[in-house]
Amino acid sequence: MVADEAPAGTLRPGGRTARVRRAVLRATGDVLAEKGFRHLDLAEVAERAGVGKTTVYRRWGSAAGLVAELLVEMAEDSLPRTDTGSLLGDLRANARLVQRTLTDPRQGPLFKAVIAAASWDERTAEALHRFYDTRLQEWAPCVRQAVDRGEVPTGTDAREVIRAVSAPLYHRLLLSGDPLDEAAADRAAEAAAAAARAGAYVVPAAGSANSATAHLP
Repeated sequence: MVADEAPAGTLRPGGRTARVRRAVLRATGDVLAEKGFRHLDLAEVAERAGVGKTTVYRRWGSAAGLVAELLVEMAEDSLPRTDTGSLLGDLRANARLVQRTLTDPRQGPLFKAVIAAASWDERTAEALHRFYDTRLQEWAPCVRQAVDRGEVPTGTDAREVIRAVSAPLYHRLLLSGDPLDEAAADRAAEAAAAAARAGAYVVPAAGSANSATAHLP
């Protein structure tokens, strides 16, 4: 038992609670990577983490609760964005980070398991959306800085540019089976940067011809 129990999702720095949380989330990630979400058993997680089953059931309540907090931790622990001084350099750094994560022997299977679970478990889907939104927020400033430098047009949707970088990499991971290597990461960054420079991600201003047309029946 943990004396300073906290409700699921509540984070407290330091102390035994923090150590238990780290151990449980580490065990959660291990089981996900090895067996997938459907075999994520709270009793097994507790055993691997070296804590009582009651602690895990009381704090997290379900497999989805464990995954939700694991994704919070993963977002918090993700490397901060790189500022290279150019849009292409920044997007290449982002793409290579995604590529390294998805091909990591542990992280790659873990992400596959979470993405698969998100297709049918609503709470896991919500947690995954929050994780990805956090990463978009972290990297979007590199596009806004590129706008300020005049590299891309005013009105460029920063989040769409970042999505364009990672989308082909996730496609390789989950669908095509094509090599997910550094060359693929660089191509994804180069394609997104070229499209951004060409104005592909500019959001039409309210009242513009394109915006008006979009609302015609």
